[in-house]
Amino acid sequence: MGRFFVTVVALASLLHATQKPAEPVKAAAATEVGPKEVVQQLFAAMAARDALAAKELFMPEAGLFSVAANGKSNKMPLRDFLNAIGSGKAVWKERMWNEDVQVHGVIAIVWGPYDFHNNGAFSHCGYDSFSLLKTAAGWKISYISDTRETEGCVNPLGPPTGK
Repeated sequence: MGRFFVTVVALASLLHATQKPAEPVKAAAATEVGPKEVVQQLFAAMAARDALAAKELFMPEAGLFSVAANGKSNKMPLRDFLNAIGSGKAVWKERMWNEDVQVHGVIAIVWGPYDFHNNGAFSHCGYDSFSLLKTAAGWKISYISDTRETEGCVNPLGPPTGK
C-alpha cells in the first residue's frame, strides 16, 4: 500500500508539473473604457483642441443635433464638429454631472445636465444625450443630441477652475 501511495503522489506531481500554467484572468472588464469614460474623453479632446483624438471616439457616420431654448434646431455633420475642435483657439470646457448611464449589450446612452464654458466664460447649459455602440475597438459615439440654454443654469460643481 505504501508503494501504491508513493506512485500516485509521484504521478500527480508529474502531471501537475507538465500542465501549462493557468492563463491569467483577463482584466479587460476592469480596465475597459465604458460609455461614460468615452464621453469624458471627448470633453478632454475638446479642451485640448485635439480633433484626431475626438475622431477616434466616434462611429464614422455619427451625427450631432442641437436644439436652442427657442426651439431652433441645428444638425452638424461630424466633420464640421471635428474641424471646429481642430481649428479653434478658444479653450472649451464642457462638464456633465448626475449622468444616467444605460447599457444593454452593445448599445448605451449617457444622458445628463451639462454646462459649457468658452475661454473660462459661461456660454450655455442644457442636457446632453450621447448614444454609443460597442464595436471591436470599444465604445464609439454614434449620435449626440443636446439642448442649449443660457438661463436657469445651475451647476452643483460651481464655476470651472482654470480656463
